[in-house]
Amino acid sequence: MIIAMLFKEPMLFLAWIVAIFYGITVHEFAHAWMAVKQGDETPRAMGRVTLNPIAHLDVIGLLMLMLAGFGWGKPVQVNPYNFKHGKTSDNLVSLAGIATNIISLAVFGIILKLVVTYTDLGGNNLLINFLFMLIMINLVLAVFNIIPIPPLDGSHVLFNTLPDRFNDLKAKLAQNGPFILLMLILADNFLGIGIFSGLFNFFLNLIYKLF
Repeated sequence: MIIAMLFKEPMLFLAWIVAIFYGITVHEFAHAWMAVKQGDETPRAMGRVTLNPIAHLDVIGLLMLMLAGFGWGKPVQVNPYNFKHGKTSDNLVSLAGIATNIISLAVFGIILKLVVTYTDLGGNNLLINFLFMLIMINLVLAVFNIIPIPPLDGSHVLFNTLPDRFNDLKAKLAQNGPFILLMLILADNFLGIGIFSGLFNFFLNLIYKLF
């Protein structure tokens, strides 16, 4: 757990916090920015089109990241009736955060590769560890939000894809999704089921092959 570093390795703990703040901030900012681009000014009116981390942090989501390794930021409120292109706009807004995290981890992966290749810095160097943390937190946020369970971003794409005959299922998922998600996170971490960790490790191994 990240919070375990607080007293043992405070500098690494601080680096993790900065990495978490970065990952959550760019993710939620991307949602807000894309929503405005798609015609909805709600995020701007609520002060979400900003790179100020305070505007995007959710206390519970932050604690879950520190304790369980998976978490979230404060959801960006939008009015889908203002979107220019209906479901297409909603999908773009939903996927914007994931795309930004993927771009971020790719950029930091390239930087880390260059630092390791062209410098003599060892594995215990704070810069190398920080770059690795930035890659990890962006990977976690991207993979976690792909999952099609409300309120995660993937659920918007799922709901927009399913035909109207599944409206009852959509309503039940929308109502119970947060509880289902929380139970899955707890089961994954404390019962060793490995649902999220397996998904995360798959993409992590893919990154290792790329970089």
